[in-house]
Amino acid sequence: MPGNRSDLRGDGRLFWTVTVMIPANSSYPDDLPAGAARHRSVLSEEVIAALDPRAGEIFIDGTTGAGGHAAAIAECGAKVIGLDRDIDALAIAQTRLERYGDQVRLVHANFRHLEDVLDQVGIKSVDGALLDLGISSMQVDEPERGFSFLRSGPLDMRMDPSQGRTAADYVNDEPEQELERLFKELGEEPQARKAARLIADRRETQPFETTEDLASLLETGLGRFSGKHPGTRCFQALRIAVNDELGAVEEALPAFTHRLKPGGRFAVITFHSLEDRMVKRFFKHRSTRELDRPEWPAPRPNPDFCFERLTSGALPPSDAETTANPRARSAKLRAVRKVHPPAPEPT
Repeated sequence: MPGNRSDLRGDGRLFWTVTVMIPANSSYPDDLPAGAARHRSVLSEEVIAALDPRAGEIFIDGTTGAGGHAAAIAECGAKVIGLDRDIDALAIAQTRLERYGDQVRLVHANFRHLEDVLDQVGIKSVDGALLDLGISSMQVDEPERGFSFLRSGPLDMRMDPSQGRTAADYVNDEPEQELERLFKELGEEPQARKAARLIADRRETQPFETTEDLASLLETGLGRFSGKHPGTRCFQALRIAVNDELGAVEEALPAFTHRLKPGGRFAVITFHSLEDRMVKRFFKHRSTRELDRPEWPAPRPNPDFCFERLTSGALPPSDAETTANPRARSAKLRAVRKVHPPAPEPT
C-alpha cells in the first residue's frame, strides 16, 4: 500500500496521511473507494443525534474504519481525529475523507492508546468521542485477513497485521484447556469443551493453516443445529483473543472519559453481549450519583459519578436500517454526556 506519513506537530511520530490508488474505472456506490464497497456505517443518524457535533469542536473517532461516521461528524463542521489499528482501513478512510482537508486527521493507533495520542499533539480534552466496536465488513470480506469462515484464507484475524499472534498460533499452540476457556468465555460456546478437544486431536497430526480448515472441522464435529454455522462462536472467541478486544475496551472507557470536556458526549456501538455488558456497566456506574450498601447507614456520593445518560438502555437500529443492511441487526448504541461532579459536602 503506497502512502506517506505526516503529523500535526511535524515530528513524524503519530499522525498518518495515507493514500491508496483507485482504478479510474472503479464503480463503487456513493463515494466509497475500493475495499469499502460493502461497508455501511451503522446507526449513523442516531450517532450524530447523540454526539451533536458543531463547528469548531474536536471529536475522536476511535474506530474510523472506512470513515463513514467521521465524515458525518465532519459534515457538521467539527474536527475529527480518527484512530484505527488497521492501516488498510485508514488508507480507505483517507481517500474518502480527503475532501475535508485539515479538518480530519488520521492516526494509526489502537484506541486504547488515546491518551498517548492526545498528549503527543498537545490536546488536553475533546468535545465528543465515538467507539464503533467489533469487526468491519471490509475485514470480513477480505479472505486474506482470515476473519470469516465463509471464505478460505489464512487463519490470521489480526486487525493490525503487523502486531501480535495470529489465530493459527492460538489454535496450534494453546493448551486444550485454554482453548476451552476462550471458547466458553469469549465465544459463549456451549460446546466449548468438545470444540477444544476436536482441535487438540486434529493438530497432533496436522496444524491448522486456513479458515476453511478450522471451519470444516467445527462444522463436522459440532454439527449444525440451527441456521448459524457451528464455528461462529469459536471464530468470534479467537478474534477477540487475537486482538485483545475486551482488554482494549476496558482501558479505553476510562481514558475517553478522562479526556472529555464537561458537556462532552460519548457514544459507543457494540455488536456482541460481552462488550455491550462492559459498556453498560461502565456507563451505569458513572451515571449513578449515590451508592448504597446494606452495611451503610445512608447512601454515599459516588466518587466516579460524571455522566448523564443520553440513551435509555441500548438503542437498536431501525427496521429500515436492518432491512437495508442485515449486518447492522446486532448493533446497539449507548451514549452519555459528561457532567460536572457535585461539589463535596462541607465538613
